[in-house]
Amino acid sequence: MSFLTPGLLRGLTGPARRLPVPRAQIHSKPPREQLGTMDVVVGLTTCFLCFLLPSGWVLSHLKSYKKQE
Repeated sequence: MSFLTPGLLRGLTGPARRLPVPRAQIHSKPPREQLGTMDVVVGLTTCFLCFLLPSGWVLSHLKSYKKQE
């Protein structure tokens, strides 16, 4: 590694370090509308179907995936 490398890298990244970074506008307020029971049921069912069902399928068929054909 050359002794010039740190200087070159500092020269390339110098202008990017001086750019202003916008602050996130985070507000802690109560929700405008309360979630209904049906909304919660649909959300939990969707999470189950998207995450747990495929992983359960893979785990239940693990022995067949290990077999060499």
